[in-house]
Amino acid sequence: MKDLIKCFLIDDDEDDYEIFRMALSEVDKSIEVHYAFNGLEALRKLKEDPSILPDYFFVDLNMPRMNGKQCLEAIRKSEQLRNIPVFIYSTFADPKTVAELKGLGAADFIVKPSNIKSLIQILSEVLGNSNKSLPI
Repeated sequence: MKDLIKCFLIDDDEDDYEIFRMALSEVDKSIEVHYAFNGLEALRKLKEDPSILPDYFFVDLNMPRMNGKQCLEAIRKSEQLRNIPVFIYSTFADPKTVAELKGLGAADFIVKPSNIKSLIQILSEVLGNSNKSLPI
């Protein structure tokens, strides 16, 4: 892993953020994580503070105001953001949705695991090798 990794979680569930933050800390305490409740808030934060530009996005699929698909599309349209890997991070995945989102430029699809130990393992794999496809 590189020296300082910045991740940006976009998820409307604050509890999921806390679990995600704790898991990242277990992977590597130096990982910086930023958070937004929806895609619109994330894009606003990134515009206001370019210093938080992440190395990885983790985007929930089902959110109000701007869902994960819309957020992915907005990221891919942005010259500043388009090359940053976007991992869809959701409680449910059907093959059709996964294929559609990968076709739109998602790096991969992560189903939210039921325990933090599994999330730590998944995040370790993602941050160690973002080209590896993850099991759904």
